[in-house]
Amino acid sequence: MTQPTKEMNPPTRLMMTPGPSSVDARVYRALAAPIVGHLDPWFKGMMDDVQVLLKQVFQTENRTTFPLSATGSGGIEASVLNLLEEGDEALICVNGVFSERMALTAERTPAKVTRVEAPYGQAVRPEDVLRAGKGKKIKMIGLAHGETSTGVMADIDAYRVVADDLGAMLVVDAVATLAGAPLHVDRQRIDICFSGTQKAISAPPGMAPITVSPRAEEAIRTRKTKVQSWYFDLNSAMNYWGHERLYHHTPPISLIYALHEALRIVVEEGIEARWERHRQNQLALIAGVEAMGMGLLVKNTAERLPTVTAVMIPEGLDDVKVRNQLLDEFNIEIAGGFGPIKGKIWRVGLMGHVSQKANVLLFLGAFEKVLLDNGYRAPAGAGVAAAVQHYSQAEKAVAVSR
Repeated sequence: MTQPTKEMNPPTRLMMTPGPSSVDARVYRALAAPIVGHLDPWFKGMMDDVQVLLKQVFQTENRTTFPLSATGSGGIEASVLNLLEEGDEALICVNGVFSERMALTAERTPAKVTRVEAPYGQAVRPEDVLRAGKGKKIKMIGLAHGETSTGVMADIDAYRVVADDLGAMLVVDAVATLAGAPLHVDRQRIDICFSGTQKAISAPPGMAPITVSPRAEEAIRTRKTKVQSWYFDLNSAMNYWGHERLYHHTPPISLIYALHEALRIVVEEGIEARWERHRQNQLALIAGVEAMGMGLLVKNTAERLPTVTAVMIPEGLDDVKVRNQLLDEFNIEIAGGFGPIKGKIWRVGLMGHVSQKANVLLFLGAFEKVLLDNGYRAPAGAGVAAAVQHYSQAEKAVAVSR
């Protein structure tokens, strides 16, 4: 005889991770709305709204702009598999776990793939990409705008110049940056750009917004062979999100509700104001961390990702023990490192709804207490004081500019 399970009662956490991030109460309410059919006339109209909102957030007029029913990793797969086929050549910039995932995906296609690498904590140099592609017919250059595993942000404009020199299309992973850092798909002439809903958009995980330029759309439409994946074939998927609204698969209705509301929140705030909020809160966090005597993995300030900060773990401290105490005592969740930097960094996320002054100050105070308990001596109150000073100076600068 089986025993009944208890009613689910998840704890309320402050999700200061590289994703998923905490969401606004409005998004939770949207999740609880009544489910309708995915071909319901009302739902079709709501899908139009989602596409309009996504275009605003991506800063694009691309016809093919919609959320894939998949996580950000599905966005990688859709972008790479739709472009690459036998006889093609691609360059993939690899400087962390998620950019490597793009390379691994590309290497499963019949195309010839070359990795252009940089050490963890640094961006791949555009000149290295150009050198790797010289004299070759390169169809695609792929990179992570924000490498979540290391807290590095790449300068898209520099890679666009290289792509133009090589006659290549540019594919950008914006999972960690969409709605959290400056991104202009049309102005920067990105051919395919994809993201994830659980990061700076602050919606639940499970969808991957994607936008495809007319040039890339034509390349996909005129492929010599079928896309390797039926599910991620954009020719078919767009029939559902296009004007035809032809059945392709049953999408996650409630997640689309939540995405709709999260995107409304982004647009209400204003995309540029949102970018600036993320920038200022990260600068305050960095000021606090450095005042406590800790360093960052990313040394070049121009390459620091506004949504994820990689803090070097001081010698003698246990990565997991510190994170567990933050969770148990303060309900704050942060993340550790991957692969070769596992146990060497903490990754602190300030994404979307979480990127708030109150959360930065709360974290720094809690962090100091946990570090003290684990034997690390920082000047008392230095972290919070440095962050407060940053906010004060930023507010004065805004007042003067007015």
